[in-house]
Amino acid sequence: MSLPPEKVSELKQIIHQQLVKMDVHGRIREVLAETIREELAPEHQQLSTEDLIKALRQRGIIDDVMKELKFVTDVNEKERTSAPKPSTHFVAREPPVLKRTNIDPTRRYLYLQVLGGKAFLEHLQEPEPLPGQICSTFTLCLHFRNQRFRSKPVPCACEPDFHDGFLLEVHKGSLGTESKVSVGVLNIRLEMYPQLNKTLSPEITNTQFALERQKTAEKERLFLVYAKQWWREYLQIRPTHNVRLVKIFAQDENGVNRPVCSYIRPLRAGRLLDTPRQAARFVSVLGYERAPVIGGGGGKQEQWCTLLAFLCRNQGDCEDHANLLCSLLLGFGLEAFVCVGTKAKGVPHTWVMTCGTDGTITFWESLTGHRYIHRPINPDDPPLVEQPKPLYPYRTIGCIFNHQKFFGNCQPSDAVEVCVFDLHDESKWKPMSGEAIKSVCSPGTTSSVPPFPPLCASTIDAAVTSNEIELQLRILVSEHRKDLGLSTVWDDHLSYLLSPALAAYELERTTSLSAGNEEFQDAVRRAVPDGHTFKGFPIHFVYRNARRAFATCLRSPFCEEIICCRGDQVRLAVRVRVFAYPESACAVWIMFACKYRSVL
Repeated sequence: MSLPPEKVSELKQIIHQQLVKMDVHGRIREVLAETIREELAPEHQQLSTEDLIKALRQRGIIDDVMKELKFVTDVNEKERTSAPKPSTHFVAREPPVLKRTNIDPTRRYLYLQVLGGKAFLEHLQEPEPLPGQICSTFTLCLHFRNQRFRSKPVPCACEPDFHDGFLLEVHKGSLGTESKVSVGVLNIRLEMYPQLNKTLSPEITNTQFALERQKTAEKERLFLVYAKQWWREYLQIRPTHNVRLVKIFAQDENGVNRPVCSYIRPLRAGRLLDTPRQAARFVSVLGYERAPVIGGGGGKQEQWCTLLAFLCRNQGDCEDHANLLCSLLLGFGLEAFVCVGTKAKGVPHTWVMTCGTDGTITFWESLTGHRYIHRPINPDDPPLVEQPKPLYPYRTIGCIFNHQKFFGNCQPSDAVEVCVFDLHDESKWKPMSGEAIKSVCSPGTTSSVPPFPPLCASTIDAAVTSNEIELQLRILVSEHRKDLGLSTVWDDHLSYLLSPALAAYELERTTSLSAGNEEFQDAVRRAVPDGHTFKGFPIHFVYRNARRAFATCLRSPFCEEIICCRGDQVRLAVRVRVFAYPESACAVWIMFACKYRSVL
């Protein structure tokens, strides 16, 4: 059977790649030298093909090559008939992506293969993990236009064993920026599917890249000139403005200064989130972590994460949470802004504000999901006039912004409680030019701003995870009581009755509505006999580490009293309920309870 020319070319390429991978040429040279030196008489200076093949076969080199290659039949042929078909081509041990993924021939794809890593120097002394031992892992997170990928986790090491492939659908545009400081080196290979019939010369592509970089740099230069002029005008209004938190630029995780407006963009969550309040709950269960500071001084590291970095880490500072929440609220059609100011004791803080069509101003705390209605205090009112008492924790506000607008607070006082949010009054809020912001922050324009990734659905099975954590907590409680000389008897029925309470707690965090408490209390009264006492302790986490959660619970006197309960007919209960959100974020509710016979 003859092969078409393209198949022959593909076959040759695959064989060549495999030979290079196994360094077969080098091994042949070694065998050749050894054979001439040891097996042939000095007068024989030439080797026949048969002699060479015999030597290679005796040393197992041919067998090694054949083991690395395997024959496969065409996938479509297998689907059309069950009869065996002759092999049409063979591939390496890891089949090409074309045999695993349906490729649309009308589209263009880039196949990115990660072939390992090296020089991850922070993990130079990392010990080899023992079998079954829990260890830290690396996971690669990729974002290409509207496509997101995650690699399989591999143990942390100086040379991590990355071997993964990603099929990227190619569109016009460019990728995001790279970090200025290398944390390691990845070996990758890029392949285009289908193969290009014609390629541009390096001169053309380099010229195009240079023009785009020049255009971007010019736009950013002009915006910087405008921002400096705006700031000079802002200081001329009132000299004390120089101490207000008016932030025009912020440094990202790559050390690049970007306009703060570029960190915001309307973000639609598809069917992953249904309401703005659910979006606020999702953002609040993402972990909170201040950017690390190198060296002393106690100051705060100035770093705002781009959205992809924040989502991949699943944790960030208050600015990261506020930027994401503002983007989601804009996606839900609200007029939302990020507020930059301070909270108690003058600590810098950011939060989100929405402006209702009826003029209502609502503050959203992105770290907790709490909402506050702003009712300004009129400082000119007589002392006898009752003023609203602010419930929010915010003290001052210096500026607000979103993806299209930026306003500096130029009111006599920057105290939030007396602030009036009439954004059309330029005597109270100094605006930036919308065109200037658009020139460097608008999506689709030539800009160094990385594109926003789409949200990913959760990969967590909430029911399975709930059961796993609950089982681990039972073991931890039993071991803890055993150390105290106490036996442990679990009440499965009482444990199940705790579920409605945990569901009600999460519902209240999401909607601010309380429901179902009457049924829960009635069920508990029926489950606890007369003369017995019931105690319960609910607690909330945003991580799934059972041992860490248990240690935290023991630090509460109320929970410790339940877990270490002594008395007559003591029965213990525990219930775990995991609520999964996009990006594999989750809210974990745990409730410990006990019932025992009261002794007078």
